[in-house]
Amino acid sequence: MSIMIAPSLLSADYGRLAEAAKLAEEAGADLIHVDVMDGHFVPTLSFGPQLVASLKKEVKIPIWAHLMVEKPETFIPQFYEAGAGWLSIHLEASQHIHRHIFQMKELGLKAGIALNPGTPIHLMIDILKDLDFVLLMTVDPGWGGQTLIESTRNKIRLLRNWIQGQRLKIPIAIDGGVTLDNMEILIDDGVTIFVAGATIFGHEDPASVIKKMKEVVASRQKP
Repeated sequence: MSIMIAPSLLSADYGRLAEAAKLAEEAGADLIHVDVMDGHFVPTLSFGPQLVASLKKEVKIPIWAHLMVEKPETFIPQFYEAGAGWLSIHLEASQHIHRHIFQMKELGLKAGIALNPGTPIHLMIDILKDLDFVLLMTVDPGWGGQTLIESTRNKIRLLRNWIQGQRLKIPIAIDGGVTLDNMEILIDDGVTIFVAGATIFGHEDPASVIKKMKEVVASRQKP
């Protein structure tokens, strides 16, 4: 399974988001990650479908909208219409997770669920086979630049074992605290999609960081 890099625009310059997305694409990024926060599910406000629609005109790689919102079913059609190709909603925000996953899949979206660090992964076991990917938050959502919560590595390994045990091919994404220094051990744990914000856009040369991340991936990628 290919390992992918998804730069998160949450840590980019808000006045130059299109430029940041194009830079990431040119440097070899596989996805553009857009954090959508409603000020309720998390206390922060961030991006809406208008940004996705604008970015869609600028980049060719898929745009992934991560919905950190209450009532995700009201947002799913909006981000589909805006041009998102990937969509993740939080298990904690949905009382009808199957319905919402199928809502995304019927639109042709890559459908994933996200779990906060304190949410046990066994709560998603009944939906696992219907997912296109899983996003494990490795920090508490809402802010960029946090340090990876070490205990979340156990969840990554357990999820990897579940997926392998069921002979599924579901990518495991993580979001939060990804650095060049911890990527190798996280790949060994089972991570196949790295969402990274501050590590990339907090650097004076974001493109060089993406290229170094791709080098780490190349050195660890299994044939």
